[in-house]
Amino acid sequence: MAAIAASGLQMAAVRPCISTSCRASVIGPGRSHGIRVKGILRDKLVTICHIPHLPRFQRIRMSSPIKPRVSIRAMSTESKPSSGLPIDLRGKRAFIAGVADDNGYGWAIAKSLAAAGAEILVGTWVPALNIFETSLRRGKFDESRVLPDGSMLEITKVYPLDAVFDNPKDVPEDVKANKRYAGSSNWTVQEVAESVKQDFSSIDILVHSLANGPEVTKPLLETSRKGYLAAISASSYSYVSLLKHFVPIMNPGGSSISLTYIASEKIIPGYGGGMSSAKAALESDTRVLAFEAGRKYKIRVNTISAGPLRSRAAKAIGFIDMMIDYSLANAPLQKELSADEVGNTAAFLASPLASAITGAVIYVDNGLNAMGVGIDSPIFADLNIPKANH
Repeated sequence: MAAIAASGLQMAAVRPCISTSCRASVIGPGRSHGIRVKGILRDKLVTICHIPHLPRFQRIRMSSPIKPRVSIRAMSTESKPSSGLPIDLRGKRAFIAGVADDNGYGWAIAKSLAAAGAEILVGTWVPALNIFETSLRRGKFDESRVLPDGSMLEITKVYPLDAVFDNPKDVPEDVKANKRYAGSSNWTVQEVAESVKQDFSSIDILVHSLANGPEVTKPLLETSRKGYLAAISASSYSYVSLLKHFVPIMNPGGSSISLTYIASEKIIPGYGGGMSSAKAALESDTRVLAFEAGRKYKIRVNTISAGPLRSRAAKAIGFIDMMIDYSLANAPLQKELSADEVGNTAAFLASPLASAITGAVIYVDNGLNAMGVGIDSPIFADLNIPKANH
């Protein structure tokens, strides 16, 4: 069973130059042309992360031919110091595995990394590749591509990827013959890592945002061995494989991030098929990989335990609305979690501001992980539960 983009439950036109005085300059080999902007109010160019320069914006290059577009990079000529602690990822390159639409955590992480200045590469599940690229090309994602400063998320290149296969020898004949894989090549983990190395030499950030459990709706006692092992393969070992093949091309000081879910440590009825086991394995692997990748390559490894998100993939599970309602009723922070909150956490973890954080599970769930009981139960009706004043 192929891996798909992770859901909220962890199955899962750039801005034009506005100055009257602009001059074009070549960024360098392999880069798009840029425009240096003069005389612009500084606050028009500062991003949500308080970065004094806008990130560069690249062409979208896809695996299938598309009409070329020229994109620009805008740069302020002013050198005023930024305020606060900036999340500055300019000059960094990220590969995000598991982006197949504009609705999940992978997309949100891509946006936050781009807003902080990183160049974005993505790996998309092969059967979803054509739809994803077509949607990008036709502008169906344009509204959700808008970044906090008004510019657009630019994806430098989209790679076909199926993270349950390490190399071509692992691919069974029925998958090779599957028409959903026709027209795509070099999509195993090893081949994608080699392609990225050939295209860009190195990366700084690796994000694992994919999972799949073919029997997720089955209780564990009814889960088959095949379904259980498929969940482990797609949802946890896929991360080991990605890091194994990508870490040799990651620059020292880089960061690797995955997505987990609270079902790894607490019972979530309905989240079955071995998925809770897969998330527990992912968290354990995060600690071991942090040690090994840190010692050998100086790479930090962390995972984000994200709360429920009303994504397309999560809706397929069937009870996402129930989980969101439960979180609203019981979490310390009574608000619906947004994908951007997870994306911004990933940007922080990928930045120098988190240079001493590795081997950690970071909870981004409005505090739901801290609760020992569900306070919406009728048994607690007479307790003095803190409530908002408004």
